[in-house]
Amino acid sequence: MTPCRLVVLISGSGSNLQAIIDACARGEIKADIAAVISNKADAYGLERAKKAGIQTRVLSHKDFDSREAYDAELMDIIESFEPNLVVLAGFMRILTPNLVQKFKGKMLNIHPSLLPKYQGLNTHQRAIDAKDEVHGVSVHFVTEELDGGPVVLQAKVPVLENDTADTLAQRVHQQEHIIYPLVVKWFSEQRLKMEADYAVFDKKKLPAHGAHYPE
Repeated sequence: MTPCRLVVLISGSGSNLQAIIDACARGEIKADIAAVISNKADAYGLERAKKAGIQTRVLSHKDFDSREAYDAELMDIIESFEPNLVVLAGFMRILTPNLVQKFKGKMLNIHPSLLPKYQGLNTHQRAIDAKDEVHGVSVHFVTEELDGGPVVLQAKVPVLENDTADTLAQRVHQQEHIIYPLVVKWFSEQRLKMEADYAVFDKKKLPAHGAHYPE
């Protein structure tokens, strides 16, 4: 089986990108990262990619008059690398329907909450403010609904009494770096796909909130 071709989109430090790079290097994921694309030229994730010998592209949203024009150019760049899977790893842009439809079933995102709770931003503080006992992270397929596509895998993190948004985020990140490479691995092994509005793993429909790590 030929390795899965990945294109990873980032806006920041790229810690999840690094986790996927490392898993590929260890042979845990049978995939090649064809390119890393960022909307910000100063994103540290670009340095991570260059150190790993991965091609990089910068496409600044500030150079475009509309979200649609930006995404049209972004779509062309992604397509030029012929990916089997597009991985959103801290790409802080709301995608247009055209782009989402183009890569439907072939685009994953990671979101720092137990979806469907806390779609959008500031998830850690929102969990603390709600006095939740449990917080976490979800990997899901991307659809036109923001943070709303079929969930594949979640990991739970306890909310401690003295947690701040930063301390909680650090523990969530630890889980992110475990479950995102795992889901990419499943996809690269053709064990995971999206059908209609749900995810299928090993030919079984996953529940609405996905599987949980650890099982």
